[in-house]
Amino acid sequence: MKALVSGGTGLVGRYIVEGLLTSGYRVIVGGRRPPPGGWFSQPVGFVPLLLDPEADQIEAFDDAYFFIHAAFDHVPRKYRGGEGDDPDRFRKLNLDGTVRLFETARKAGTRRAVFLSSRAVYDGLPAGTALTEDLALEPQSLYGEIKLLGETALAALSAPGFATASLRLTGVYGHFTPNKWDGLFADYLAGKPVPPRAGTEVHGHDVASAVRLMLEAEAGRIDRQAFNVSDILVDTRDILSALPDRPHELPSAADRGAINLMSTDKIETIGWRPGGEDLFRETIREIAAAFSPTG
Repeated sequence: MKALVSGGTGLVGRYIVEGLLTSGYRVIVGGRRPPPGGWFSQPVGFVPLLLDPEADQIEAFDDAYFFIHAAFDHVPRKYRGGEGDDPDRFRKLNLDGTVRLFETARKAGTRRAVFLSSRAVYDGLPAGTALTEDLALEPQSLYGEIKLLGETALAALSAPGFATASLRLTGVYGHFTPNKWDGLFADYLAGKPVPPRAGTEVHGHDVASAVRLMLEAEAGRIDRQAFNVSDILVDTRDILSALPDRPHELPSAADRGAINLMSTDKIETIGWRPGGEDLFRETIREIAAAFSPTG
């Protein structure tokens, strides 16, 4: 079946597209420009698709059975604070533009829509809070607020024949190049200060499997629902320790106790299983090898 993926060439979207391709889906990437040649392991289609609340883009959804919305407009390398100095534009594109795409998908006859939300919806909760999907939320970041409002808007559009679900992603890592940790490795090897930092992570392959679950599970089990998608807690010391040759002292271990963990019981109940420490170690060794003199 045909799946339309907005933002399919992005850091997260690329894993989703690859996961769908390897599972036999026909994939159409929607975005501002076509993917570079060879960006994906198999051929994909392309349609122009913008985060524009004024645009009529129903033709982009032609014959699309599924819609996965991964596109997000932000200052490069920043999500929280990604509005820069123009919060009105940030809200218009990422909330109003997103809602318009969901409305268009339903109008076009798309059968399921999946929204990539974020753990930022939990911003502002006190340390020690177990992050479960049933909490009352008032995000303290504009990014988190927009993601939560997007979830709410999508759920409200649910109707017979149009099932909806949101995935609250934590930090997404993986082996594709360019990589989210390229700058961290480069700074460390150059002798620049690397502050201790801990965070929750999930592999892009595991995000892709969560998306496929939203497309393939019985509609009643996912419709109008939000699901946490998280896996391991790591810090910069864990990441950099994968380097075979370390010319500088590693940063000290971060305070992991200050990180609120996301419960994934809800999505695991319907069959999702992340790769855990084994997948992290395998992936980080592959990334680190590219930075070694013999890599």
